Amino acid sequence: MSSQDHPVSSFKNKIKSSWPYILAVGIIGFVSLWIRILPSDRVLLPGGIVKFTTNDAWYHMRTLRVLLENYPHRMFFNPMTNYPTGSYIHFGPLFDQMMAVTSLILGLGHPSSHLVDTIGAYFPAVLGALTVIPVYYIGKYLGGHKTGILAAILIAFAPGQFLSRSMIGFADHHVAESLFSTFFMMFFMLALISAKKKKLRFEDVFNKKFTVLKEPFIYSVLAGVMYSAYQLCWPGGSLFLLIVLVYAIFQYILDNFRNESSDYLGFTGIVTCLVSTILILPFVHPDMGFSMYYYSWFHVITSLGTMAGFVALSFIEREFKRKQMKAYYYPLLIIGVGILGLIFIKVLSPSLYSLIMHAPSTVFGIQQGGPSTILEASSIFYDYGVFTLSKVYSNFTTTGFLASILGMLILAANLFRKPKPQEFLVLVWSFFILLAIYGQNRFAYYYSINVSILSAYLGGLLLEKVKWSELDQKFKSNVKSPADIPKALKFVKIEQVFAVLLIVVFLIYPVYGSATSYTKMVYAQPLQPWEEACTWLSSNTPDPGMNYNTVYEAPKNGELFNYPDTAYGVMSWWDYGHYIETIGHRMPNANPFQAGVGGRRVSINETNQPGAATFLTAPSEEEASAVLEAIDPRPDKAGARYIVSDAKMATGIFSSIATWTLDTEGYYQAYGTGSIPSTRYFNSMEAKLHIFDGNGLKQYRMVHETEAYQTGEVGYKYVYNNLYGGKLPEVDTGYVKIFEYVKGANITGTASPNETVNINTTILTDQGRTFEYSQSTTADSQGRYEFTVPYSTDGPITGETQFDTAPSGPYVLSYGDTTKEVRVNEEAVLKGEQIKV
Repeated sequence: MSSQDHPVSSFKNKIKSSWPYILAVGIIGFVSLWIRILPSDRVLLPGGIVKFTTNDAWYHMRTLRVLLENYPHRMFFNPMTNYPTGSYIHFGPLFDQMMAVTSLILGLGHPSSHLVDTIGAYFPAVLGALTVIPVYYIGKYLGGHKTGILAAILIAFAPGQFLSRSMIGFADHHVAESLFSTFFMMFFMLALISAKKKKLRFEDVFNKKFTVLKEPFIYSVLAGVMYSAYQLCWPGGSLFLLIVLVYAIFQYILDNFRNESSDYLGFTGIVTCLVSTILILPFVHPDMGFSMYYYSWFHVITSLGTMAGFVALSFIEREFKRKQMKAYYYPLLIIGVGILGLIFIKVLSPSLYSLIMHAPSTVFGIQQGGPSTILEASSIFYDYGVFTLSKVYSNFTTTGFLASILGMLILAANLFRKPKPQEFLVLVWSFFILLAIYGQNRFAYYYSINVSILSAYLGGLLLEKVKWSELDQKFKSNVKSPADIPKALKFVKIEQVFAVLLIVVFLIYPVYGSATSYTKMVYAQPLQPWEEACTWLSSNTPDPGMNYNTVYEAPKNGELFNYPDTAYGVMSWWDYGHYIETIGHRMPNANPFQAGVGGRRVSINETNQPGAATFLTAPSEEEASAVLEAIDPRPDKAGARYIVSDAKMATGIFSSIATWTLDTEGYYQAYGTGSIPSTRYFNSMEAKLHIFDGNGLKQYRMVHETEAYQTGEVGYKYVYNNLYGGKLPEVDTGYVKIFEYVKGANITGTASPNETVNINTTILTDQGRTFEYSQSTTADSQGRYEFTVPYSTDGPITGETQFDTAPSGPYVLSYGDTTKEVRVNEEAVLKGEQIKV
């Protein structure tokens, strides 16, 4: 063996020739990190305060703290949200575990709260920067080093969802999904390339030819590990198994038509799926059945089923070759076996069959009804039902998206030649993720990977046209030190310079410009009024009697969680549930998992289920209260004690709230070229609370409001005053308002029969604003009248709501020429006691 053939020498030569590219990838990774931490001054605030940029990030920090408090035990069921049901947490455990381990190491076993928050803030940026590594290698094995480097540059600056979800402060698992799914595809690709190059056959396994098996086996195992890591960040990771299985089916067919062995593919798929099955098993919750959203037997079945698919495809192929059957029978037999398999599953487990059949529409279909209002779940190609490419271009840039489509077309054209397995894999992968963003634009954080690779592939083809490889070789031969670079420039041709300029102008500059522009728009969430309101809740409302950082066991056999008598819910729209829980330490009825929303899902003929949408759109106080009472099945408990509203709920997103009930007609009416709120809107509970400050309501009182922001509230009041004879002050009021649902004190008395009786008082809020609270009734034929009023004139009492919004004086009762002052104590309001006048 010559020194050049020696493995150690070969490895050294490989490292020597690769170090410039490794260095380049490292530099690109650091630039990628720099871009992602540019807005750090808006996340890491003076005084050691750390803010996060999305509601799910706040929730991840909540689950992280519970994990650290009870390490290594994590929270799987959380009773402190979606009251009174609680929610199973569909977030995967790995993202929190990675942050927890990092915190424990850097904190020497006892990390401070500030250290944990800082790690949580930086973590997505680091994972986003690391994504350049697998993207580089996929690009490299698709089109060489130049393609890999270009792909790494493009993903470093990729705008849109991928950038936003990997920015500092966005402590959510989505960037981990992107990282691990890309590593999975990289290792799966490397396993295919290695196994095919070594002409791996199943006989090599039986004959223990480790020199042939070693490298493909290692890559396949790593692919299985990375797939498991991906799925342990998000239960919906089965999407990538579907991609691999579909790719495999078509690759088997292509190989069969070319009379080539597909054993390399079967070996890779079987090992990968076996490893992923083993790794996912410890995280399965058997009581979840075949759920796709929580770790259940579904995830084991999909891994085992995919592995069985590889086994079956390989067995059928070998039988075909052994019996020398015609190639076109092969796909027909695959279809037949697939149909028989589905029939078998349907007979054996109808629930699993239903889940399998509906899974594609869940990912690739356009959402209808309430889910269509979820911003990240809407189609990237439609905006309120109108086709548009604006969201496409903002996520990928115009040239980037067009380059990805052209790249796929070229890869598809290669099918008529003799495509490499990695080319076909990238084509199928990209096509399925394109379908995914058609269904839900959130998957743009996946497609950014594909856009970067496909754009780089196109750029690499352009460089090949101008003979870049020749230039590369001349540089390697003539440049031995930096001093040799100026002399070597004579080898550069004008068309090569022009090609590089085209790549920079049309591929790199657009993503760089979009990325740097986005960094200026990153701000911490929630808005200050929401943070202030939630902080007020935590300090001024009764303790619900729950241990905030305890890991609670899920209730058995569908039973309700056993809440203490002191527990209560807080009603608001689902967007704000995590803030109420994580900042306010109170239990929201609805949360950003879309739990507790209520309403209808399929048809207007369904029963309108109790929940946030049903409560906020209720056309009367009585119906709204009935919803609160129905939310908690216990007859002596209401579903919520407090209601939190903001100006956005009352104006900008009210139509979205109504959409969840599938009953949207009549809330707005046409006016000129637009629309204005109608009578039905002003009769809704949300309008009664936020626009009218709860004036006239019997069991709802405002207990706190935040500072006012400039919103659409003034416009709504203008419409009400001018079209409906109202007299509302046309000013913005508290951006967030907190109301309490109480029994109300019953004020009774007598007047002349059938006489109109009025009661009113002036409410003074914590912001120094005043508004009138009033009711009117008619005495009965006996002269008796009764009012139920929610405000106490005597102030708060110990152990109950410490409200700072209250009457500035007693109630004034008037009828005819009679005027009386009435004082109401807090006990009467809370217990529904009677006060006789």
